[in-house]
Amino acid sequence: MDNNNLKKHIAETGYNVGYSAKLHFASFEMIEKLPGVISFISMAFGVYALAFSELSTKFMSSTLLVLGLVGIYISLKNGDKNSYEEKGIILTGLFNELKHLMADAKEQSDQAASVSDKLINIENRYNQSCASHHIMFATWFAHYKFFWEQQIEWIAEYRSFGFWRDKVPLTLWVTIFVLLIIVIVNYTEIFTVLCDLLNMKGSH
Repeated sequence: MDNNNLKKHIAETGYNVGYSAKLHFASFEMIEKLPGVISFISMAFGVYALAFSELSTKFMSSTLLVLGLVGIYISLKNGDKNSYEEKGIILTGLFNELKHLMADAKEQSDQAASVSDKLINIENRYNQSCASHHIMFATWFAHYKFFWEQQIEWIAEYRSFGFWRDKVPLTLWVTIFVLLIIVIVNYTEIFTVLCDLLNMKGSH
């Protein structure tokens, strides 16, 4: 493998490893923090519902019930929390090794064989350090953590990233599309509900 292709391979592996590290941390943080956020929202809504009777609707009650179910789902994953954190730390270490390996590939173009062997070793350790399942919607959070928090300029030099294709998750696009279809199909009902809410506020 020539040196230029080797650097592209390192960049591609850096993307895979770095994103995977953020995915594990995203799962960890969601399990760690979301139950508290859900509890706070539920309690805050309960307090406001005492003061504003129009908040006590079937829609809002159903929404809180769904949030409660989400909280139960997250609590079921609590046993995996420490594993996600440990694997995230290991993968971050591999990500940093790849960053140093890229520097070696740039400075020591005559040592491509040695760099390639190190890359294979890192890839083998990467394959052994990933969890097979993650919490729902962790990929959305991982995209944010990787593309907007992580320093990835050294990867982008050899592996370009497109905003629409790479930086926004495909599942998010699908979700937005489905929501738009639902709004378009049910716009009359939605408009009626909004009018009813405005009328209730105007009558007080």
